[in-house]
Amino acid sequence: MTHAPLRLQADASRVVVRPFHIPFDPDNPSKGRVGRIIEQVLALDERAAERELEAVLRDFEARHWQTRSVFNQRYDQIAHALALNGGISPIKHQLIGAYFCHEYSYAAAALMNPSIVRHPDQSGLSKGSQRIIMSLRAVGEGHISSIAFREGILSPGSLFALAPEPPFATAAMLRGHTQPVGEIIEIHRDKDSTISGTLIFPITSAQSNGLEDLRLLEFDHDDGRREWIGTYTAYDGRHIRSEFLRTEDFRSFRMQPIRGSAGRNKGMALFPRKISGQYMMIGRQDGENLFLIKSGEIDEWSEGELLLAPKYPWELVQIGNCGAPIELDEGWLVLTHGVGAMRKYSIGAILLDKDDPSRIIGRTVHPLLTAADEDREGYVPNVVYTCGAIRHGDLLFMPYGVADSSVAFCFVPIASLLKAMS
Repeated sequence: MTHAPLRLQADASRVVVRPFHIPFDPDNPSKGRVGRIIEQVLALDERAAERELEAVLRDFEARHWQTRSVFNQRYDQIAHALALNGGISPIKHQLIGAYFCHEYSYAAAALMNPSIVRHPDQSGLSKGSQRIIMSLRAVGEGHISSIAFREGILSPGSLFALAPEPPFATAAMLRGHTQPVGEIIEIHRDKDSTISGTLIFPITSAQSNGLEDLRLLEFDHDDGRREWIGTYTAYDGRHIRSEFLRTEDFRSFRMQPIRGSAGRNKGMALFPRKISGQYMMIGRQDGENLFLIKSGEIDEWSEGELLLAPKYPWELVQIGNCGAPIELDEGWLVLTHGVGAMRKYSIGAILLDKDDPSRIIGRTVHPLLTAADEDREGYVPNVVYTCGAIRHGDLLFMPYGVADSSVAFCFVPIASLLKAMS
């Protein structure tokens, strides 16, 4: 295994403008705090409103991308929800929008649990290189998790580089509504923002305390269409459920709950294509063992069959998957995590039959990676964890979370990994 020197850390200076939600009575929106704020802004004379907006922009415009545009978008959402009449000046549009936004340090607490896929754009690369997109779990104020992205390039051999972070980050937004209609929602990346500068925040009440551990993969549909699909855990502070994030271009994203009884659990990972006419998923339905789940529909998943149970000392407490299965000539490679004594996490792997994934061909007796030395220290000590790796020639490129705090990177020779399996 080759470890890269790069490590990504939490960074309180990375901030984004987010909607600031103040509850209001939809049957009587003009009453309460929301109505009072709008009424008092509208009561300002134009010069006073201009001075207040200038003060806000003096504090925040240099820290964010297209701040005035964000304020206008937020005003449009508020105006739609409250059925505000027209005739309000552009200055007051922006000022009202500013009162319903706030600055959020999205990775102040931690950056962790990455997954990785091929970039939709593979043009202009030298032989043996591939452009990639990495998703990251960013944790900010209140331990609320969001989804961040970084673009990069893998070069021949064990070399890679991440694109520089843009100076400004923007949140993907709904269009036209302060709240989504129904459980399937669509959000959009700002037209001027890069993928590396885009964040996806909780939107629905089921997601209110975080979008956790996205397992992203490139899915090949029967009709030849490619789609990037990720499973993640939506958390509202008390309950969890699994949901899909789906995109064909990393510009528009669809978020939807996974229907069926399997969706009540976390840690689900989709196979990147149908097998024998069925969609398949690896899951941990009982919080302890791995299951293979099959479905005729991609968005509805019921109970599965037991695939793997804890066996070796490093995984006796529980096991789970560490990302979507990776297709090799030899079979489906599934990275796993195990929890042992003192709640120490390790990463291992299994190999499943390509035509019948319910059949286990091989399994690592000893962990591939375990928390050691400086990797033990952090917000949650003794944890190494990944939500997905990618094949790069004869190597496996694996970004992984360290102590629920930072992200490290390594390359693993696939042949050596398979040889280490029993």
